[in-house]
Amino acid sequence: MSKEGYDRLVDELRELEQVELPRVREAIAEARDKGDLSENFEYHAAKREQGRLLSRIRYKQRVLEHARVLDRQLLKSDAVGLLSKVELTNMTTQTRMTYTIVSPHEADLKEKKISVKSPIAQALLNKKVGDVVSVRVPAGVQTLRIEQLTIDV
Repeated sequence: MSKEGYDRLVDELRELEQVELPRVREAIAEARDKGDLSENFEYHAAKREQGRLLSRIRYKQRVLEHARVLDRQLLKSDAVGLLSKVELTNMTTQTRMTYTIVSPHEADLKEKKISVKSPIAQALLNKKVGDVVSVRVPAGVQTLRIEQLTIDV
């Protein structure tokens, strides 16, 4: 994954552990002070939130534990790979689009970042400028031509 993606995950984990978890624990303590726990909706809701939060924390910890930060200087820029910024032309509609291939944890379509595990990225991997690929997507089969290729910095 990219250094930015790794740093973002570290920040999210820190936020969950240092802000969200203490807030939920405080809500549990307040609800517990209100008496009978068997019919205390606030207590049960806070406990569910705590469980959800602890699950998210464990997940992010595992992701960070197994993450590898890529050195952009060592990446090849002649073929599509992780952290490649690819400009494509849809051969059917003649529309242009640009995507950056990222790890699944960094994927964000709003930022034009697609997961390396997505069908489009899988079809593009190891291809070069000028190559044409066909890829099956939910809308059917798209034929795409690689127009430009850079390493996203």
